[in-house]
Parts: sequence; structure tokens; C-alpha cells
Amino acid sequence: MRSKILIVEDEGVVAFNIQRKLTGLGYMVVANVPSGEEAIQAAEQHRPDLVLMDIKLEGEVDGIEAAAQIRSRFRIPVVYLTAFTNDETLNRAKLTEPYGYILKPFEAKDLCTSIEVALYKYQMEEQLREREQFLATTLKSIGDAVITTDSQGLVTFMNPVAEELTCWTQEEVLGNDLTHVFRTINEKTREVVANPVVLALREGVIVNLENDTLLITKNGSEIPIDDSAAPIKSDTGNILGSVLVFHEIIERQQITELLQRKNEQLEIQLLQVSEQLRQAQKQLKQAQEQLQIEVAQRQHLEKQLELTLEQEETGNE
Repeated sequence: MRSKILIVEDEGVVAFNIQRKLTGLGYMVVANVPSGEEAIQAAEQHRPDLVLMDIKLEGEVDGIEAAAQIRSRFRIPVVYLTAFTNDETLNRAKLTEPYGYILKPFEAKDLCTSIEVALYKYQMEEQLREREQFLATTLKSIGDAVITTDSQGLVTFMNPVAEELTCWTQEEVLGNDLTHVFRTINEKTREVVANPVVLALREGVIVNLENDTLLITKNGSEIPIDDSAAPIKSDTGNILGSVLVFHEIIERQQITELLQRKNEQLEIQLLQVSEQLRQAQKQLKQAQEQLQIEVAQRQHLEKQLELTLEQEETGNE
């Protein structure tokens, strides 16, 4: 399929020659317009694969301004045509992130080379952008918290789960040092835990978080977590950044809460049993005292009975 080209050139003869060369090279010229305003309209209408834009255009919208709008609104690559190379113009043009420059006058082969390089660069960037979008969507969808950094440990991405656990938003932390966002301490010793990302970036290996680690959130809450950090490496082994994956240890927290409830229930049961034993001991003591009284009364009655019998025997004699 032939690539579609939009020509923006205010010199009629130059524009005609460019169109003739492009047609001869096998490209499809969708429009040939002389102003920045018309260039924006033509880009929206025809959606070309590439725009050849003269930097110096007459009118309120020059080539640089038109290129900036086409780039931002339609994501169409622009290659500048210019006979001017002064620093001011060049610096303005750079801000629009062009895909190339062609100095007038030029040959057909120079035109073809610049267009093909620009189209290839654009295709590669689009593929990279799509992969980044796919990766970002994937990271946003997974259940674990994910934070990525550059090679200096500055935050470049934070998914919604990480935002929820840390109480920070991605907008708040982008470009900040991860150590200011991801702060951890040991649950038992209360000492600061070494940041796994710092170690992963320094050593170039996967680093797991030690046991009994608490995450200190933005609002000061403490959450038991488990995590690991890994370096992100290029094909040549250079460290480009890091990825930190962590999650709340809900099971441990649930077990702790369950044990606490069980301990509370056990304490209540022990108090109840102790009270029951105390009451039983009290009742046993009362029963013993009553038994002692009854025994004493019986012994007293037995003695009285013996005396009565002795008196009766004496009277009979």
C-alpha cells in the first residue's frame, strides 16, 4: 500500500516539483496546500501517513505552529522543508519533535530517504507506544501493587493498587525518589528496613523483602506486606530501572486478629471458670462448716443420750 503524503508549501513551483517527485517515487499525494490553516484542515480530512511541511509559511499559522497542532491532535509525523537554518527557527522546530529535515533544494533520492526514515521511526515509536499502553493496562489490572522507577530510583509508574496501599497518587509521586514514597520498618524491632529497589538497582539482582515488614503509608498507617524488587535491564544488560511488586499480607493479619479474638475469648472463659471455682470453693467451705456443725451436734446428742442411759441404769438398781 502506497504511503499517503500531505504537502504544505506556499511556493507554487516548489510545491508542484515536490508533488511530481513524490508521484514518481510511488507515493500518493493526498493534498497540496499553501498555508498552515489549510494544512491542519487537510490533515484532519485526509489523515496522511506523513506531512512535508515548509517551515516558513505566510499567514498567522506558520509551518512550525501547524506542525505542532498536527502532531498533538492527529499524531501524524512531520518532516520539515526549509532553506533556513538559523538557530531561533531550528530551536522552535525542535520543540515540535519533527521526524526529519530536508534542506532545499533537494534531489528525489534525498526526499525518498527522509520520508522512509521518518515513516520507519514513526512506526517503531507507535509499536513502542502500543506496547507501553498494553503494559500499563496490564499493570493496572493485576491484583498486586506495582511501582516502577528509572535507573536513579525515581518513580515512573504506580498502579491503582499501589495508590490504595500507600495512600499516594501517581500524580503526586511521579519523578520523586521511591524512598520517600515506599517506607518500611520491621514490625518487631521497629527499625527501618532497607529499600529493596535501592538494592536491586545497585546489585542488579532480584531482592525480596525480609519477613515482618510493615509499610508506612502517607497518612502514617502501618500495613504488613510482602514484596520483591527486580532490575529492568536492556538487551545488553544495562540497568534501565526497576519494578517493585508488593501486596498486603491479609492472611497474616487475619490470623493475628483471629488469635487476638481467641485470646480475648480464652481470657473471658478463664475468668468465668475462676469465678465458678471460687463459688464452688465457697460452697464447699460452707458445706464443710455445716458438716462440722452437724457432726458436733450429733456428738452432743450422743453424749446426752449416754448420760440419760446411765442415769436410768442407776435408778433401776
